[in-house]
Amino acid sequence: MNKRDLQKFEKLLLKRRQQMISDFSSLKENAMDSTSKDNSGDLSSYSYHMADMGTDANEREKAFYFASKSGRLLYHIDEALRRIKAKTYGKCQDCEEEINHERLEAVPHARLCIKCKELEEQRKKK
Repeated sequence: MNKRDLQKFEKLLLKRRQQMISDFSSLKENAMDSTSKDNSGDLSSYSYHMADMGTDANEREKAFYFASKSGRLLYHIDEALRRIKAKTYGKCQDCEEEINHERLEAVPHARLCIKCKELEEQRKKK
């Protein structure tokens, strides 16, 4: 992979990283740090109905799930940026073959080529 390609993918990864951080901040602000009581302006410490408590718990659980998923993706993006600095970006971590550019355009944090990724997925299913 040439220097120009590395710069292009680094720029793409940094852009996605910034978007992930922005999305995470928004998610934290809107879903994890507030409840329906906060949003409605109610000063009571009790919900009006048990269903309200269930809805709050469900929304909070979804927010934690999305935050966890965002955190994992952010980790993979950071690892790809480290591989760029180490000049190992674009090589499959299993077979050490070049990962094709189309795959890197679609999944810039990819660490495996298509063949090795398929093998990994098959092993997970067993």
